[in-house]
Amino acid sequence: QWQLVESGGALVQPGGSLRLSCAASGFTLDYYTLGWFRQVPGKDPEGVSCIRTSGMNPRYADSVKGRFTVSRDNAKGTMYLQMNNLRPEDTGAYYCAAEWGADPDICTDIPRAGLYSYWGQGTQVTVSS
Repeated sequence: QWQLVESGGALVQPGGSLRLSCAASGFTLDYYTLGWFRQVPGKDPEGVSCIRTSGMNPRYADSVKGRFTVSRDNAKGTMYLQMNNLRPEDTGAYYCAAEWGADPDICTDIPRAGLYSYWGQGTQVTVSS
């Protein structure tokens, strides 16, 4: 069964760190562009970061540049999001998403949710003191 499963969300204090994981089952990630999105109630998903099939030139939203790092391990079928120096405004449900192919328009500085066909169920990140 085709599935993306996120994990690693938690309650953390401002300035803290978390590492999110997105594991694929039922398919291989090698030929998919991958993205991280976050959503708060009442708002559309916001693109956080994305990484192309090659793993090179990952993209980040301005709000997370210098604090978040995306990576992928195709052999393990997993994508990661290392989040450092977390802020209260980083709070939200974090989703990983996948789209077949290496079209560079799928992964830009502002990843667009509508370009990704496959989604996980989300993991909650809450940054609060």
